[in-house]
Amino acid sequence: MSNTDAAIRDAVDAFVEQLRDLIQQAALESVRVALNGGAVTSRRGSKPGRTLSVLSSPHRKGAKRTPEELEKLVTKFHSHVAKNPGQRIEQIGKTLGVPTKELTLPVRKLMGEKKLSTKGAKRATTYFAK
Repeated sequence: MSNTDAAIRDAVDAFVEQLRDLIQQAALESVRVALNGGAVTSRRGSKPGRTLSVLSSPHRKGAKRTPEELEKLVTKFHSHVAKNPGQRIEQIGKTLGVPTKELTLPVRKLMGEKKLSTKGAKRATTYFAK
């Protein structure tokens, strides 16, 4: 075997090893995303500690939540507000791991049932359980 053949063989082996590592990283990343409920670790240039949401919810865009899922979220929201009164929707959503956009309907339901009161306006609104 000549030096050129050996060099080619070494380059191919190094490439295969590098490719195997990348495939393993991709597999681990997809498992991590699946276990984190669709959140990917933050990317370069974003704020530390933040996550990027792959999907804002486990549903297709425009798909409705089932009544059971909605009721579970309403209960979860109400119990969190009862334990932590005076928080803003962003804080509550971050703690519950739910985008604020998905919390608007549960908040409306609780307000309609008079189980929730608010103080403030717009983004400064704080929530209290009754």
